[in-house]
Amino acid sequence: MTSAVTEPFGPLDPFVHPALFYRDEQEYLDVTVPFVRDGLAAGEPVAVAVPGKNLALIRDALGDAAGAVKLMDMREAGRNPGRIIPGVLRAFADAQPSGRRVRIIGEPIWAGRSDTEYPACVQHEALINAAFRGRTATILCPYDVERLPEHVLADAYATHPTVIPSGSRAEQSSDAYAPWAVVDRYNEPLPPVPDALTFPFDSDSLSPARHVAVGEGARLGLTGVKLDDLALATAELTTNSVVHGGGSGVLRMWSEDGYVVCEVRDEGRLADILAGRRPVPRDQRGGRGILLVNLIADLVRVHRSDGGTTVRCWFAR
Repeated sequence: MTSAVTEPFGPLDPFVHPALFYRDEQEYLDVTVPFVRDGLAAGEPVAVAVPGKNLALIRDALGDAAGAVKLMDMREAGRNPGRIIPGVLRAFADAQPSGRRVRIIGEPIWAGRSDTEYPACVQHEALINAAFRGRTATILCPYDVERLPEHVLADAYATHPTVIPSGSRAEQSSDAYAPWAVVDRYNEPLPPVPDALTFPFDSDSLSPARHVAVGEGARLGLTGVKLDDLALATAELTTNSVVHGGGSGVLRMWSEDGYVVCEVRDEGRLADILAGRRPVPRDQRGGRGILLVNLIADLVRVHRSDGGTTVRCWFAR
């Protein structure tokens, strides 16, 4: 975790990653439905992971052909943007025969995503290009130009090498494509919360740190599976700090807008920008900490700097 960060982006072929800009339901269906049907006709496995309303539109337009497509509501599958690459995109692609092209429609950004969520969303879109570089896959990402802010649309040009403008069905190159710059720009410091419970820990206090987190989580309103998830996330993050982050760290917790927030900060430098966003081979020992946190939390934000790494995760009450 102390090695230099290197740019992981390069030639994408045979990976294809266009953004689709649409103004209404008809423009949406004019591109997404042929995209799916063409994939099925070519014998390519196809998945659609979009918000529920758009999922229903595509399913209804496909008719009987919808049965051959893996359909996922992105509001659930991609609630945490950090979960989408390992838990949705790679999970589907990796389950297919080696070398076979897969087609996926993925819509991770929709009107209603919060300002807190957005940095993780746009970093996700940028990191797809690194996670799928050299893979035989096409991932189409729709953007609602009527309901999304201008800066979101501008970021889409920076995170996608090609775009399909509103009213068109043809791809064109994006002159603004700069995914590494997006990852760096949205590596935003996470401001401290003055009233947060604070618990410094080291190798001798990993168990107490977990008990403190569970107790505070329960006090703040978490119960059942959510409380268990908090316990697991705390154990993974604090252990990572001890093993990879200099041997110690600080746990902080508080409530925020209906969520219980858990943060772990240490002095380690997380060099791998895809950490927690790629599946881990079954025979690999370790390397699952942040991945597990991404899979169970409702939102995860990470800030990397020369002075350390902060991982902040949200659990809905």
